[in-house]
Amino acid sequence: MDKTNKGKIGEDIAANYLKKSGYEIIRRNFRTELGEIDIIAAGEGYLIFVEVKLRKNEDFGYPSEWVTDAKIKKICQTASQYMDKFGLLDLNVRFDIIEVYFEQKEINHIKDAFESFLDF
Repeated sequence: MDKTNKGKIGEDIAANYLKKSGYEIIRRNFRTELGEIDIIAAGEGYLIFVEVKLRKNEDFGYPSEWVTDAKIKKICQTASQYMDKFGLLDLNVRFDIIEVYFEQKEINHIKDAFESFLDF
């Protein structure tokens, strides 16, 4: 399985998890010249930008540890472009990470994952 297929599988698992948890999936794979957002969802009074990380296991650390400061900056800039493009600047925003552990068939949903990095 190549990297693209793994990413799609992880995003499918995360999207299904979010739907089952009562979130509405607004869009998947929103791209701009700055970057990409895996999933945009709505729920709990927020517009939620979700980064999905798939790993077989924890042998190389937690998947969320691979979301670098540079990646966070790109996601935030891309989210800003999305909100501007669709006139959503007055909504409450949250940035989540969903870790998908393929071997264990487990999901870890980290809400407000970027909170310590942002001044929203």
